[in-house]
This record gives sequence, structure tokens and C-alpha cells, in this order.
Amino acid sequence: MAFQDCPHCPPPTPPEDRRSFLTKAAAIIIGGALAITAPIAGLFVFLDPLRRKSDSGGAVLVASLNALPENGEPRKFSVLATRVDAWNRSPNVPIGAVYLQRVGDKVRALNVVCPHAGCFVDYRGAKNHFFCPCHNSSFALDGQVQDPKSPSPRGLDNLVVEIRNGTEVWVKFQNFRAGTHDKIPV
Repeated sequence: MAFQDCPHCPPPTPPEDRRSFLTKAAAIIIGGALAITAPIAGLFVFLDPLRRKSDSGGAVLVASLNALPENGEPRKFSVLATRVDAWNRSPNVPIGAVYLQRVGDKVRALNVVCPHAGCFVDYRGAKNHFFCPCHNSSFALDGQVQDPKSPSPRGLDNLVVEIRNGTEVWVKFQNFRAGTHDKIPV
């Protein structure tokens, strides 16, 4: 009895040819590439905020030089900047405020936050000084503490100012830790 005549035997399998092997191999490679593409793309999107560089250290356009009185009287200005937080980008968001004043040919910028407890200071034009309502301390026009009994550990924080294009006042805005004698950026 020959193999082909056996009723209980499986039919013989034809030998694998080269073409069907290459087809199966290509299908496995292409399928694997497609299956891994979506997770890798998702990983790039998930890690995108970590790859971005922060733009927190740059100067911000605050005012025009023409908006500052020539007599040195301080003016309060909001500092608006584009805030990038993870996947969100918010243009022209208030990030703080500064007092700007002309001092000769230069401009002085003082952060409005009191170094004692983080309250906002006010400018009192009648007394020609800055005043913190939280602890009744006063600061001179240059930001220095006027009263030696003041609980403020330091004067108001000076910020770096640049005059660009002859009339634009740019400030490198940053906040500092309250309650410390040293100016520690936050």
C-alpha cells in the first residue's frame, strides 16, 4: 500500500518555495513596523514637554520710554509674557508687575513684591516712597529700606532693564524668594 492510498494519513505537504517564504517574511516585517509606529509616536507626544526649552529667562517688553515721567516718578506696569506650561501655550498672560522710573538716561525697574512676606507694595506719591501694607514698611525710591526697624530682610528687588530701538523698555522679569536676606531667584 502506497502512502497516497492510506485513508488515515494526512495529505502530503508541498515543499515550501522561495516566493512564499519571502512573502511571509515581508508581511511579518511590515506588520511589526506598523505595530510599533503608534506606541513610538505616542511616546514622543507624551515626552514633548520635557524636550522643550524654557524661555523664562528672557527679557519682556513692558512699556514705552515715553510712558515714563522724566521727573523720576515711578509708574507701575503689568508684565505680560507668553506662558508655556506642558502642552499649553498662553500668550500675553500677566506674570507679575514692576515699577519703572527714569533715572537720568537710564531706567530702573523694581519688582512690586515686598521681600518680607510677598505682598505688593504701593507707591505713595505724596510721601515719595514705596509702602508695604502688610507690615507698614517703607522703601525709598531706589528700593532701599527706609526704616531700620523694618522686618523686610532687604530692599525691593532691582531687575535688569534694556532700552531697545530707542524707546522700548524691556525687563528681565523674575521673582525672588521672600523672607531671606539673599536675593534667591524662584
